[in-house]
Amino acid sequence: MACCGNSFCCQCCCREGETRTPEELAILGEIRDEEDEILPRKDYESLDYDRCINEPYVEVLELMDNKKAKKYEAVRWILVFAIGVTVGLMGLFVDFFVRLFTHLKFTLVGNSVEECSEKGCLALSLLELLAFNMTFVFIASVLVLIEPVAAGSGIPEIKSYLNGVKIPGIVRLRTFLCKAVGVLFTVAGGLFVGKEGPMIHSGAIVGAGLPQLFCSMSATFTLNFFRSGINFNKWGSFQLPGLLNFGEFKCPDGDKNCHLWTAVDLAFFVLMGVVGGLLGALFNCINKSLAKYRIRHIHPKAKFVRVLESLLVTMVTTVVIFVASMTLGECRDLASPTTHNTTALMTSSEDINSTIRQFFCPNKTYNDMATLFFNPQEAAIYQLFHQDGTFSPVTLSVFFLLYFLLACWTYGVSVPSGLFVPALLCGASFGRLVANLLKINLGMEIYSGTFALIGAASFLGGVVRMTISLTVILIESTNEITYGLPIMITLMVAKWTGDFFNKGIYDIHIELRGVPLLEWETEVEMDKLTASDIMEPNLTYVYPHTRVQSLVSILRTTVYHAFPVVTENRQNERDFMKGNILVSNNIRFKKSSVVSRAGEQRRRCQSMKSYPSSELRNVCDDQAAVVEPAEEGEDMLQQMLERRHAPYPNLCPDQSPSEEWTMEERFRPLTFHGLILRSQLVNLLIRRVCYAENQSSATQPRLSFAEMTEDYPRYPDIHDLDLALLNPRMIVDVTPYMNPCPYTVSPNTHVSQVFNLFRTMGLRHLPVVNAVGEIVGIITRHNLTHEFLQAKLRQHYITV
Repeated sequence: MACCGNSFCCQCCCREGETRTPEELAILGEIRDEEDEILPRKDYESLDYDRCINEPYVEVLELMDNKKAKKYEAVRWILVFAIGVTVGLMGLFVDFFVRLFTHLKFTLVGNSVEECSEKGCLALSLLELLAFNMTFVFIASVLVLIEPVAAGSGIPEIKSYLNGVKIPGIVRLRTFLCKAVGVLFTVAGGLFVGKEGPMIHSGAIVGAGLPQLFCSMSATFTLNFFRSGINFNKWGSFQLPGLLNFGEFKCPDGDKNCHLWTAVDLAFFVLMGVVGGLLGALFNCINKSLAKYRIRHIHPKAKFVRVLESLLVTMVTTVVIFVASMTLGECRDLASPTTHNTTALMTSSEDINSTIRQFFCPNKTYNDMATLFFNPQEAAIYQLFHQDGTFSPVTLSVFFLLYFLLACWTYGVSVPSGLFVPALLCGASFGRLVANLLKINLGMEIYSGTFALIGAASFLGGVVRMTISLTVILIESTNEITYGLPIMITLMVAKWTGDFFNKGIYDIHIELRGVPLLEWETEVEMDKLTASDIMEPNLTYVYPHTRVQSLVSILRTTVYHAFPVVTENRQNERDFMKGNILVSNNIRFKKSSVVSRAGEQRRRCQSMKSYPSSELRNVCDDQAAVVEPAEEGEDMLQQMLERRHAPYPNLCPDQSPSEEWTMEERFRPLTFHGLILRSQLVNLLIRRVCYAENQSSATQPRLSFAEMTEDYPRYPDIHDLDLALLNPRMIVDVTPYMNPCPYTVSPNTHVSQVFNLFRTMGLRHLPVVNAVGEIVGIITRHNLTHEFLQAKLRQHYITV
């Protein structure tokens, strides 16, 4: 792109990844010199979603019956209800105290402004507002110092967690407390942030503390029950279904010219979607630059610097709110309810008028700027959606500009903060501005609240790039199903427009954290690569029977979280077996494994001969020649080892091995038997599960499944091991505790198949095993990130 130069605006809007070089893409986990772009870090690990089918787990399965299964099912449903109730009470707690503190603050400061407007002491009112806001934000910022993971909305972290990335501290109790209490004080402190994102994070922590299930229904009813009782004193009436309610969109009775929206309006909605996408892309671009600045210049400094930044943002925001409300607002006439309005509409008008601000305006008028700034964000959104009185175009323009810049600056400071409601409010002012222009300049008969709603949807969609989920949320918040079509169209157009320039705000912050997030699917051209192209060939492995000193050395000198259990294929195994118990045990294990595999293959061949296809019979005959029972005095294992040089049996037997094979592939093939995790090895060492060299492996202590998982999820570290309690010459038999049947792929498997298997099954490690059972590499999520695959694809093009 020609615009990609040194100017800030051009650099912001250039599509990401177009100027990367192969060298930059190949060095993962570092920062690019030109634009300081953070690439995926290698210290993030995947979660263990896949079950380890080892002997302790099989013992548990053997004891399971239908009666016990039904008990577990009943317990799960009880926990579902408990999670929902807990999340609902948590939402009630946050909402109640946010409303309490906000009402207290605006009431005291509002009364002070009314008194000081006559006495000329507005500076005192400003100091009162500053004292409230900076105290609240200071408390929130200190809580983030206690638990840094509690900063921000938590949406990028939860999205990464659900993608399978293990992020330390993301679902701990301390994070929950700091997040829930911190967002309470952040919103009450007047920063342009929302509480919805942090509450999603808090709910996820509750679901992780108890067994993880989806349970929003019980959470909704719990919140509805208590809010209806507290706000209306009608316990059990369920009148407030959620924390986000935009009120009823309805034309006045008797007004036949009023329509919520028409087909003609759809054209304007599409244009608003385009503008919302452009504004969202600009918002994300500026916020990304600010986040990079914080990473380089603020985060490396002392922690109190982050508190000072939060207080600086609070002070500037407070001063802007106060000055703009006092000096830039216009006095607008209040709209009185028409005679055709129903009682419900009159009640709605009373609710709207109860939140207006009359600063420096005569009776029956209101200060439009103060009404937007000197109210909770939800009340300001309600005003823009339902206020029949007008907001001047100048007020709406200034409000949008100030809110856009301050919200962009605020998102990313070290306080719990969301972006959902601020984006809605910013977009609602944009939509109301469009409605005013269409009414005044074109004289169109439109419903202003609809355009405010579409503006809110367009800007929010341009920032976060969501479609279906946002459509559902906005329809539920308006309780108007007819808005489904225009909202969906607007969100799709906003997403497509914004995606042309950059990613959504949450994806940007995931990228800035260096999280190796896996997309939904790979690009089509990635199928030019295979598993052998992207796998990690340099393996650190263990043997079925390994000395304690070797295990300790491996665990202390590597950072890998899983190790293949292998045996080496040697021609001179008989020499190794002489006088060496350790080697003998490993070779016996290998022989039993190989012989059993050969027997299974022979049985399959016998069954395949019954097929009518001559092709299958021929294949079976070829395989039978290989696994034919050995002649007397000949070792079957030796027959298989003679074919070790061929990772893949070729149709041309006389073809020589490839010159590109490594020495490892040529002379040291490894028979794969299973995977064992680092946590399992550390657990075995700490519990001294081993046997003496002069004893049989049957004397080794056995651990139950409960003992193996007792320390979940915080397993001990290898450095917690007291070496004085262990004899380094002791031997550990890892075979009962390894996973003997993990998912594996062939080296010739295409990347799309590898990617789908890894992502769908929630894998952490994917061994690459050839046709004769030898492991040739291993794949983790770092081998499947977009950046890594792009680097490998460029290398492929160079090679071709």
